[in-house]
This record gives sequence, C-alpha cells and structure tokens, in this order.
Amino acid sequence: MASAFTHAFVAAVAVAVVRPSGSACRLYGVAALCAVLPDVDVLGFAAGIQYGDLLGHRGLTHSLLFAVLVGVVATLLVCPGLSRGSARWWAAVMFFSCATASHGVLDAMTDGGLGVAFFSPLDPTRYFFPWRPLRVPPIGIELFFSQWGLQVIAGELAWIWLPGLAIGAGAYLVRRGIVRSLRSPSE
Repeated sequence: MASAFTHAFVAAVAVAVVRPSGSACRLYGVAALCAVLPDVDVLGFAAGIQYGDLLGHRGLTHSLLFAVLVGVVATLLVCPGLSRGSARWWAAVMFFSCATASHGVLDAMTDGGLGVAFFSPLDPTRYFFPWRPLRVPPIGIELFFSQWGLQVIAGELAWIWLPGLAIGAGAYLVRRGIVRSLRSPSE
C-alpha cells in the first residue's frame, strides 16, 4: 500500500481539481476517508485472516465493487439533498467511488505484497501495474518512522506529492483565469 497520508492526499487533490459545490472541508474529509478506507482490511490480521484471502489485505476492500459501494454510501450520507438518480447524484457517486478506487491504483504501483484484487469477489486474481515506482510501506506506525519508512516517504513525495501539487496548482490557476491572462493578445 502507499502510505495513508498519500492516499488521503490524492483524494484531496481530486477535490481541489474537481471543486464540487458544497462544504469544501467536509468534502476533503470524506474523500480522504474514502481513499484510506480500503485498508480497514488490515484489521483482519488480528482475526486470523490471511493476506491472500478474499477479506485479506488488498482483497475485497480494494476492489472496484467496494469502491462503488462506498461511493454510493458516501453520496447518500454527504449529499442527502441530491435527487437520487439525477446527474449530480451520479457525479457524486462517481467522485467518491474514484476517490476510493484510487487506493487500489496506488497500491498496484508498489513493489511489494500480493497485488490488488480489483475484480473481487468475481475474480480473486491480484494485479500490479507494470510500472511500480512506489516502495511498499511497512505496516505499523513504529516501522513507518524507520529508514524503510523514510525511503517510502521520499518515493511518494517524488512520484505522487510533487505531481499532485503541480496538478492542484494548475487547476487553481486555470480556475482563477491566470493561465488565460498569460496568453498573448494575438492568440
């Protein structure tokens, strides 16, 4: 998995880029929660659930089906005023689903683990992307602040945070009309 900080950051960048109407603070928080939620499966280790099981780490809770279900629940809770089935309701479902699915996408870009069961429970196959620039972080807070954890943070800063900040800044500049004002008048 990428670190929880990075999962939440990706969702925050998505909110900043999409900038839906409503309470921005609440949307940042809910999107970040959606992006971190798939790792609830690590609680299964204490219950004896094996890593590669359906409910194991990077299993069902990292699937696209889970992402859609979380998207629907988040929309029902966060956007109760939207008419169910309307275009805006489906846009909110899609947004929260994508925030949740971003977790599996990042995890499939790491160099460790068993892969991500994107199509669980229909297909338990675990996948990685061919391009895997992220180091898998340690599970547990005490190891996160070790040399291994520092290497994870450095990689995530380079591959996720810096591009994310650039994307967020670009969206801000476009929204503010600054990019348009930089063009020459002859264009």
